Amino acid sequence: MNARASATLPAQDLERAKAWYADKLGLKPTGSDPLGGAQYQLPDGTGFLLFPSAGKPSGTHTQMALDMQDFDTTVRDLRANGVKFEDYDIPGLKTVNGVAEFGEMKGAWFKDSEGNLIAIATPTPVGAATSGAGSRTATT
Repeated sequence: MNARASATLPAQDLERAKAWYADKLGLKPTGSDPLGGAQYQLPDGTGFLLFPSAGKPSGTHTQMALDMQDFDTTVRDLRANGVKFEDYDIPGLKTVNGVAEFGEMKGAWFKDSEGNLIAIATPTPVGAATSGAGSRTATT
């Protein structure tokens, strides 16, 4: 299959969500969809959509994962912007100060204003076997 993947995230209050993404992540919508959602275009042709929804995300699984080239700087910057990272201590996943390490790879999770669970991680090499953070079982 020749396809690109993207995430769609529900927002009970779209204006609140757009403000959160701008204030905390520095992202502004790059477009809108016909139903009033906010589209975000990211580098390398990826992106996501915030859409108005009466539903509420469970927040128990990752709805979007972002690979970060400079993970440690990103974590520091997000914390400075008021992002609160989740802590986990379950079989196969333990965070220390909000960050999990899987050998050379790192991952961290936070919730947006709407309760969507977002992950950031060091990039997974293309074609790499996926286990731990690479599988994104906790991250996608």
